[in-house]
Amino acid sequence: MGWKAAEKLIRHWKILRGDNVMVIRGKDKGETGIIKRVIRSQNRVIVEGKNLVKKHIKQGQGHEGGIFTVEAPLHASNVQVLDPVTGKPCKVGVKYLEDGTKVRVSRGIGASGSIIPRPEILKTRTTPRPTVAGPKDTPMDLVLQKTYDPKTGVGMPDL
Repeated sequence: MGWKAAEKLIRHWKILRGDNVMVIRGKDKGETGIIKRVIRSQNRVIVEGKNLVKKHIKQGQGHEGGIFTVEAPLHASNVQVLDPVTGKPCKVGVKYLEDGTKVRVSRGIGASGSIIPRPEILKTRTTPRPTVAGPKDTPMDLVLQKTYDPKTGVGMPDL
């Protein structure tokens, strides 16, 4: 990728994997689907069952060849998130609630201004957190050990 293309990458993504979106341009215009994958390096998204293309795959070791129908990526500007209340496409804004949590809200003409919930698929981890301490993990007694006292200055390194 050249530096010109890298300049135009979306910095703050408002479309997430698992979002319910409507295709607003292209051959599937007006159809809705769920985001399957977000390709941030290319500003593109893959929507389930949309933008289907025929792909010719050569036979190789461990797989058969033939003509397969696959979902091609769409540019992120060609999809819009659906408003959860009205069901119409809307722009996405960011708002902070009273307790300080950051939420996405629907914006634009005809939008309800309601909170767009975070997709459930993002809440589940693909790899579970390790429960057993590994060889490079710091033991808990060393973590909780008090090494510096600010009142007396004990534990300050000699510089």
